[in-house]
Amino acid sequence: MNLSRLRTLFSGREMSIVAALIVVVAVTTVVNTSFLSGQGIHDLFLNASIIALLAIGQTLLVITRNIDLSVGSVMGLTAFLSGQLFINDHGTPVFLVLLAGIALGAVCGAFNGALVAVAKVPALVVTLGTLYVFRGLDYGWATATGVQQVNADQMSPSFLSFGSGSLLGIPNLTILTVIVLAGAAYALHNWRSGRELYAIGSNPQAARLAGIPAGRRVFTAFVLSGALAGLAGVLHASYFGTINASVGGGRELDVVAAVVVGGVAIFGGSGSVLGAVLGALLLTTITSALPILGVPAFWQRAVSGAALLLAISLDRAVMLRVATKLREQRSASRA
Repeated sequence: MNLSRLRTLFSGREMSIVAALIVVVAVTTVVNTSFLSGQGIHDLFLNASIIALLAIGQTLLVITRNIDLSVGSVMGLTAFLSGQLFINDHGTPVFLVLLAGIALGAVCGAFNGALVAVAKVPALVVTLGTLYVFRGLDYGWATATGVQQVNADQMSPSFLSFGSGSLLGIPNLTILTVIVLAGAAYALHNWRSGRELYAIGSNPQAARLAGIPAGRRVFTAFVLSGALAGLAGVLHASYFGTINASVGGGRELDVVAAVVVGGVAIFGGSGSVLGAVLGALLLTTITSALPILGVPAFWQRAVSGAALLLAISLDRAVMLRVATKLREQRSASRA
C-alpha cells in the first residue's frame, strides 16, 4: 500500500512537470510565435537530448544515494577524443567513434565506481575530485598534441550529418535518447538488478542484509553513467562540430538539477528516468525561453540553481510528510 502511494506521488510529480512545461511554452509563444514553430521544436529537442542522456545515467546513481559530479568532464574528454580520432584518420567510421567514446566514458565511470563501491569513499568526494582530474587530462591531452580546438572541417561529413540529421522530422539525437530512456526505464522496473537499485537507496543496510550485492550494483551504475556521459560527449561533437578542452564545463549542475526537478529523490530510493528526462526538457525549455522573455543571460544559471533548491526542499518536505503518516498509521494499528 505504501509503495503504491509513493508511485502515485512521484507520477504526480511527472505530471506537474508536464504542466509546467506547457505553461512555459504557452507564455513564451505568446511573446514570440516562432518559439513553437517546427524549427523551434526541433532545436528544443536537440538541445535537451544531451542533457537528458546525462540525466538518465545520473538517475541510476541518485536512486542509490550516490552522485556523479564528473559527468561534464567525462563528456568533454570523450568529445575531444572524437575530434582526435578524426585528426588521426579523417575516414574513421562513425560507429567506431561512438564505441570509443562509450568505452572511455565507461572506464572513467569504473574508476569512480571502484573508489565508491570498493574503497568506500563518499561519491560526492570522489566525483568532485575526478571532475578536476578528468578535466585536467583533457587540457593535458590538448597541450601534448598541440590541438587546442577541433573544427568541423577536420571531422568526417557523415559524423556531422549524424548529429544534425533527423528521421521523419525527429532529430537523430532525440531518437537515440528515447531508445536509451526506454531501455533504462524497462530495466529499472522489470529487471531484478534494476529494482535492487531502489532497495539500496531506500535502506542500504537492509539491502545488504537481504543479500543484495550493493557494491556490485553501485559499481555497475557508475559504469553505465560514465558510458552515457561518453556517448553524450560524442553526440556533442557530432552536433556542434567544434570541440575544445572546455566542452561540458558546468554541465554537472544542469544534470543534477534536471534529475531532482524530475522527481528523483536526492535522498535515494525513488524516482524514474522518465521524470529526469522531463526535468531536462523543462530546464532546457526555460533556458531557451528566458532570452525571449527579456531575462538577462546571467540569470539563466541562477534559475537552474533555484529550481534545484526548490526541488530538494519539496522532496524533503514530501518525505517528512510520508514518514509522519506512516508513523500515525503504525500507532493507529497498534491501538
